[in-house]
Amino acid sequence: MELIADILLGAGAIAAGTYCLVLSRRLKALNRLESGMGGAIAVLSAQVDDMTRALQAAQGAAGDSTRLLGETTELAERAAARLELMLATLHDLPEESDVIPRRTRVLRRRGRGDDPLEDAA
Repeated sequence: MELIADILLGAGAIAAGTYCLVLSRRLKALNRLESGMGGAIAVLSAQVDDMTRALQAAQGAAGDSTRLLGETTELAERAAARLELMLATLHDLPEESDVIPRRTRVLRRRGRGDDPLEDAA
């Protein structure tokens, strides 16, 4: 009976050793940087870093665009307010049929020393 137990214990130890060897080889293959999971993790980590930098640049550009759009909108609103004021003043002008046409009269005043002919006399 003892002999059978020793044989079974030895077979179990050999099976456990073989199982550990297989797991060790699989783990090494998984951790290889060139072809295994380690390589995939390294590549994904580099891509995450690149995407983070691209996201920060896009956020900066979006912030600048937002600021510029806000300034442009403010400028357009001020111009629209001035245009509305100008249109309102045009509505207050009398129409042409209400205005009595007058003859334009031009007055010219002569001051002393303005006329070269007076200086010669």
